[in-house]
Amino acid sequence: MLLTVDHVTRRFAGPDGSVTALDGVSLEVMPGEFVAVRGPSGCGKSTLLLTAGTLLRPTAGRVVLDGVDAYGVGITERRLLRARSVGFVFQQFHLLPYLSVIENILTPAIAMPVSGTRERALRLAEQFGLTERLGHRPAQLSTGEKQRTALARALLNQPKLLLADEPTGNLDPENGRVVLEALAEFAAQGGGVLMVTHERNVGDRANRVIHMVRGQLA
Repeated sequence: MLLTVDHVTRRFAGPDGSVTALDGVSLEVMPGEFVAVRGPSGCGKSTLLLTAGTLLRPTAGRVVLDGVDAYGVGITERRLLRARSVGFVFQQFHLLPYLSVIENILTPAIAMPVSGTRERALRLAEQFGLTERLGHRPAQLSTGEKQRTALARALLNQPKLLLADEPTGNLDPENGRVVLEALAEFAAQGGGVLMVTHERNVGDRANRVIHMVRGQLA
């Protein structure tokens, strides 16, 4: 199993007491599987993704990533686990505004340097139609180009798992199709994909669609 989320609960402190974002959530993602979690805004989807990606410690429960109890190890080991195993694709892209396209694609190599990384970055840029934009900064890119840059960045370190948070939410239909096809191809080649979305049609490319309501999987 590539990812196991085992009875995970996540609560946040609020002005009127704690708020439960995840309530005993369990799911698994196998190599070669594209799983879509669909639900309305505010139901806990992004919290699930951050917890699965080792960025947000659960209040209770366990996350096992690539055979490692992600929150049972130290910060350094968890950071290295995330760097070698996980790629993130966000709706808001999270590109660094002062870096060029090629520099943004290369940012994961800071945490985990690997020989041949620049050559791989150039191949990914070509794959996503960004070769003519390598020296451009995010402000000079279209929305679709920003998301394709973010996707190339997520794939740079050849992760085993892609976590995608509303990856088509800001895109036109054509760019949305490109992103979904790339995620499906990644899964077809043996990777795992966990995508969260509120859109109905984007789950059509997934192997499995799970519905989420008020912090629980329905």
